[in-house]
Amino acid sequence: MAILYCPQEHKSMRKFIMLQLWLGILIIGGYFVYKRTTGKDEYLTPPPASMETVPLEVTLPDNYVKVFELPDTLSFAGEPVPLHMTDVRERLDREIHVNSYWHSSTIFLIKRSNRWLPLLEELLEENGIPTDFKYLSVIESGLENVVSPRQAVGFWQIREGTGNDFGLEINREVDQRYDPIASTAAAAKYLLKAKEKFGDWTNAAASYNMGMKGLSDELEEQKTNSYYDLLLNEETSRYMFRLLAIKEILEHPKKYGYDIPQELLYPVIPLDTLRVTEDIPSLVDFAQARGLSYKELRLHNPWLRRGALNVRKGKSYLLRLPKGHLEVLPSNSKADALNSGN
Repeated sequence: MAILYCPQEHKSMRKFIMLQLWLGILIIGGYFVYKRTTGKDEYLTPPPASMETVPLEVTLPDNYVKVFELPDTLSFAGEPVPLHMTDVRERLDREIHVNSYWHSSTIFLIKRSNRWLPLLEELLEENGIPTDFKYLSVIESGLENVVSPRQAVGFWQIREGTGNDFGLEINREVDQRYDPIASTAAAAKYLLKAKEKFGDWTNAAASYNMGMKGLSDELEEQKTNSYYDLLLNEETSRYMFRLLAIKEILEHPKKYGYDIPQELLYPVIPLDTLRVTEDIPSLVDFAQARGLSYKELRLHNPWLRRGALNVRKGKSYLLRLPKGHLEVLPSNSKADALNSGN
C-alpha cells in the first residue's frame, strides 16, 4: 500500500514541535531566573530538618508606615484617662500618630527634654504640682523661649497680665516670663488656683489653654464636671490629647520609633548662681570680666532684656553663670592687656 504525502499533516507536526521547543525554553529560562534572584536551587537543596532553624527575613516595602497600638491604660497627674470612651480613644489615637510622625519636631523635643525636664520636675514638686505637668510646658513652647502671635512668652507661654497676676516682674529691662525657674513658679500658682476651682488636675490643665472662666462657662452650660464630656473648640478639644500623646511618646520613645543615643541628647549645663544687689551698668563688661561673652550671659539669663541691669534698693536678682565663672578675673588678665593695647 502506498503512503501518501500530506502537506497539512506535516505542517501541524512542525507547529507541535516548535511549541514543545518554546515551552522547554520558557521552563529552563524561568528556572535560571528563579535561581539567580533567590540564590536557591529548590531541586538540589534538601528541605530543612526543622523550620525553627531557618531565620525569617521580612522585607518591608518602601512605603511601609507603622501603625501604633494605644496603651491599655493611661493617666494624667494620677487621674485615669477614660479610654473606654470611643471618641477619647480616637482623639488620643490621632495625636499619638500626628506627633510620632512629626519627626523633626519630636526629635528635638526628646533632645531638649533631657536638659530641661529634670529641672522642671524638681520645681513643680517644690510648688506642689504633679510632675506630669512638665509635659504641659513641652506642648506650650517646645521647651524654647518662644513668643506666640498673642504675645504669650516663654516655656509656659504666659501673657503679660497673667504674669503680673502671678508675681512675675515684666518691664523693659527684666521679663521673668523668659526665666524657666521664675515662670515655672508662676505657672504653678495658676495651676494650684485652677485645681482648687475645678477639683481635678485634668480640668486645671485644660483651663491653661482656654482660661478658667472659659472652661467654667463650658462646664456649667453643658452640665458636666469632666473635660472628657465637653464639646469644645478644636484647639482645646485637642489640647489634653496632645499633652497625653507627648507624655506617652517621651516616656516610651523607642516604642514610637525614636532610638536616640544618650550622647546625642542635649546635656544639662552645670551652672552656679550669683546674687546681684547692685546696678550693672554694662552687662557686656560684666560678662567679659568673668571670662564670658555677652551671648553666653544672655543664653543662661534670657530674662535680661537690655544691656544693663538697674537694681532697686532692697531688691536683688539671681544670675546663672557656667561653673567656674563666678569670680571676676584678675586685673592683669590677658583680656585687660589686650584692651589696654599692650
